[in-house]
Amino acid sequence: MPESLQHSLIIAYMLPAIGLMLFGLNLYVLTFLFLRKKKKNLAVSNQDFSGIEEWPDVLTQVPIYNEYNVIERCLRACAEMEYPEGKHTIQVLDDSTDATSELVKRIAAELNEHGHRIEIIQREDRTGFKAGAMDHALNLNTAAYIAIFDADFVPPKDFLKRTVSTLLKQPELGLVQARWGHLNPDESLLTRAQAMGIDGHFAIEQPARAWNDLFMNFNGTAGLWRRQAIEDAGGWQHDTLTEDMDLSYRSQLAGWPCAFLWDLEAPAELPNDIIAFKSQQFRWAKGSIETAIKLLPRVCKAKDKSLFSKVQSFAHMTHYMIHPFMVWMALLALPVVQFTWLNKFPVEMSTIFCAILIGTIAPTFMYSIAQQHLYPKGWKRIVIIPFLSCIGIGIAISNTRAVFEALIGKKSAFIRTPKKGENNTMSYKVKMPVLPILEIALGIYSFYTFFFYMQNDRILLLPFMFIYACGFSLVGIMSLHQTLKGKIPTIRRRKKTMPAFEPQKA
Repeated sequence: MPESLQHSLIIAYMLPAIGLMLFGLNLYVLTFLFLRKKKKNLAVSNQDFSGIEEWPDVLTQVPIYNEYNVIERCLRACAEMEYPEGKHTIQVLDDSTDATSELVKRIAAELNEHGHRIEIIQREDRTGFKAGAMDHALNLNTAAYIAIFDADFVPPKDFLKRTVSTLLKQPELGLVQARWGHLNPDESLLTRAQAMGIDGHFAIEQPARAWNDLFMNFNGTAGLWRRQAIEDAGGWQHDTLTEDMDLSYRSQLAGWPCAFLWDLEAPAELPNDIIAFKSQQFRWAKGSIETAIKLLPRVCKAKDKSLFSKVQSFAHMTHYMIHPFMVWMALLALPVVQFTWLNKFPVEMSTIFCAILIGTIAPTFMYSIAQQHLYPKGWKRIVIIPFLSCIGIGIAISNTRAVFEALIGKKSAFIRTPKKGENNTMSYKVKMPVLPILEIALGIYSFYTFFFYMQNDRILLLPFMFIYACGFSLVGIMSLHQTLKGKIPTIRRRKKTMPAFEPQKA
């Protein structure tokens, strides 16, 4: 191969490596921003309500679509939140097409008999999906503060008082976001890996942004909004799959900053199978890029925002570009060694190695710091970080498809992530792109590249190639196994005893 083509091939391999390095470096930046403000912010616990003479009306919205397994647990927890009698209304935004609707009616009737206010809002169609449901129902209530919970969440009893008091004491705020916790972190190796990944986001990234006056996103649930902030931002919109990130950025552009309560934990159920997890990640990846296309121009033009804040917003909204970079590097890893004389390009190859090293170590560093702060006595669970790395790499093909669909403007439905709850009474179908054959093929290709590196003494890049090979193969095999086993081909009731709330036959 001519030297010019060799150089072009190395540059093509270097570009995604540098991209991954830049995103990795930003994790170090966010970790530093968290550490420098943690002493001040972690020491403040907003639990003093003595100065509040009158509590305002609050509306809690619970948008659902076929959530039979988890909705009862969520509604009862929402009803148990401590708040002055007559001041709290719960809206169940029910777009369900299965037995969930009848279950919700029974639970609502029971809770209403005990003095709670449960309203069921049903629409004729799912226009706008979750965002459309919340926008429609918001017009049916006049409360100045709106809490939002997905059906798999179990809010703590003091959630409303702590979040409402924060907005009352800081009238400039538009949103208070709580930290996500986990109901089933030890159910499997997959849920342990997910819990660690989510912990990194909520223990480091979110507080780093909130405490340093950077753009922070609402995470779609476990938050309390000021109605005025929603209205000033233009209301809920459904032209992206991440309506939560979209609204929170628009509200901050409208002058309503967000707050993050690090020590207010709202636990939720983690997806217990790989296809549900990939479905969730696909939606987040595609929606984030859609939001970036929609709002980054406005962010860049904002005169009251610093250059550093704008750079952080770019990194925040485009973070899922790491997955196309991963696929890109995996595909070029073999030809860049097979068809080039690497000793002729020492500077380029040193740059590639350093970039890959930084991009690989950065997430491990951030996750370790997060575990150390969240679980001082149990942070040694970081031993599962290699598995988390494999899962993060393995979903790269699916998320690459999500990114490219967003870039070309292809729209898709909002696919909610099914959860099994405590009884797993109803099994749901997940309609999303599943690419296990391609994942396994890229895994085999990566293993071949790994052994080729071994034979040609490319020792420095061996560990990275091995993680890539394991990641694609693992996720592909898990996805294929689940698909062939038929765990999600249809919606069906399992032949087992229904939960205690099932009505008795006459």
